[in-house]
Amino acid sequence: MKKLIQSEKTISDQQVAGFSHLLFVLPFKAGQGLPADIPCAGRLRAVLARRGAKFADLCGEPVSADLEHGGVAAWVALDGGKSRFEQQTALRKALQLLLREHPRELAVAVFGGEEERRNGAQTALYGAWVNGAPLPVRKRKGEKKPLSRIALYGYRDREGFASLRAQAEGNLLARELTMLPANELTPGLYRERIRKLAREHGWELEEYDLRRLRKIGAGAFVAVAQGSAEEDAAIVRLRYAPDKARGRVALVGKGICFDTGGHNLKPARYMHGMHEDMNGSAVALGLLLAATRSGLDRAVDCWLALAQNHISPRAYKQNDVVTALNGTTIEVVHTDAEGRMVLADTLTLAAKEKPGLIVDFATLTGGCVTALGTRYSGVFGNREALLAAALEAGRESGERVCAFPLDADYEEALESKIADVKQCTLEGEADHILAARFLQRFVDDTPWLHVDLSASNCKGGLGAVAEDVTGFGVGLGLALLRREAAAKAG
Repeated sequence: MKKLIQSEKTISDQQVAGFSHLLFVLPFKAGQGLPADIPCAGRLRAVLARRGAKFADLCGEPVSADLEHGGVAAWVALDGGKSRFEQQTALRKALQLLLREHPRELAVAVFGGEEERRNGAQTALYGAWVNGAPLPVRKRKGEKKPLSRIALYGYRDREGFASLRAQAEGNLLARELTMLPANELTPGLYRERIRKLAREHGWELEEYDLRRLRKIGAGAFVAVAQGSAEEDAAIVRLRYAPDKARGRVALVGKGICFDTGGHNLKPARYMHGMHEDMNGSAVALGLLLAATRSGLDRAVDCWLALAQNHISPRAYKQNDVVTALNGTTIEVVHTDAEGRMVLADTLTLAAKEKPGLIVDFATLTGGCVTALGTRYSGVFGNREALLAAALEAGRESGERVCAFPLDADYEEALESKIADVKQCTLEGEADHILAARFLQRFVDDTPWLHVDLSASNCKGGLGAVAEDVTGFGVGLGLALLRREAAAKAG
C-alpha cells in the first residue's frame, strides 16, 4: 500500500509548486460560494468562468487545469447532504482526471471544518488507494506505474487511516483475483494462492477436496465438479481467530473459476467473461483480509466453494437427482444453475459450526441483473433486522443494495415430483428469489444474509472504483460486520 505523509496544516503555495499532480477537496454548503483561502483559487475561478459553471457544479463534475509550474490540479466539492455513493462518485471522477497520467506521487489537500476535512480525507484516500494500484494486465506495452506516495494536507489521522487501508486492500485483492484469466486461476491454482495468503496472514486452513467431499456426501458440490478433467475442486475453509474474540461469523463465497453452463451450454456472448464467476469467493476472501487488517474483534470463518462448470461425458445433466450434504434430494433442472449447487453444501458446512451470522456472496443469477442492473446488488435474509442492517451498511459504505422478498409462497415453483426440491425452474421468472429460497434450505435457522452480486462488474466503474470490476461487497461486508460487532458489544 502506498506511502502516506500527513500534515494538519493547509497546503501552501510554495508546497503546491513541489507537486506535479494535486487534488483539492472542497466543502460545499448551499448558499455558500467558493472558499477564498484555497491555493490556486484564481485558476479555478478562470476554469469555471470558461465553462460557464458554478461552484456547486463541482459536486457532480470536477474540473482540472494546468498550473503555472507545470503541474496539474483537479478540484472537487463534497456536499455533506449527499449520499456516500454520490460523494465517492464525484471524488472518483476528480481522481480520474489525475490518475490517467499515472503519477507516482499525489498531493491531496482538504478544506473546511474538521468533520468536512475528515470526510474529504477519507473519501480521497480510499479512492486513491483503490484506483492507484496496478491490476492484472497481460499487455507487453503501456504498463501502468503504481501510485507510490500520497501527501495529505489539512487533516491527520493518528492511526494513518488503518481501517480504510484495510478495506482498500480487501477491495484490491477481490478485484485482482476476479480479473485473472481463467487459465491462471483454476481451482488448483486458486488453492495455491489461498495457501500462500493463509501463511502470510496467520489464518487457519482446511481443505475439503473431492475425495473427502464424496466421502461425507456433499453430492450437490460434487455434481458440478465432476465435469472437470482435473480433480482440483474443493471447499476451502479459512479462519481468522483474534485473541478474546467476541462471537463468530461465517463468510461463504461462490468460486466458479469458469462457467461454461455445462450441458446447457452458454452461447459465446454469455460465456465471455465467465472467468469472473468466482467473484463471490474473491469478495469473501477480500473481506476476510480487511477484517484481519482492521483487527475486527470477531472470529471469522471463510468458506470458499472452488470449482469449474465444464461440459464433458462425466458432467451432471438435466433430470439427475443428487443428494446434498444435509440429506436434501435435488432434481437438476438446468446445469447452468450450478452456483446454488456448490453453495448448498458449503452453506451446510458453515451452518454446522453454529456461527452467529452467515453472509454469502455470489454472482448467482442473471435475474438480479435484470431486476437491478449493475449499480446495485440484491440482498435476501431470514431476519428483518439483518436486511435493515444490510441496507444501512450499503448507505454507509457507498455499496448500495436492494432487499428482495423471500416469502414462503415462492416455494411452490420449486416443488418436485421426484425429489425434495427442484434446483430451479426453466421459466426463469423471479429466479433470483427462487435461488435464495433454495439456499435457505441449507442454513438451518442460522441468521443468514445472501448477497447476489449484480454490481460485481459495472461498465465505467461504480462509486469509488473506476474499473469495471468493482470489488463490490468488501466495503458493504466490512460495514455490516462492524455493525454486528457493535450490536453484540452494546
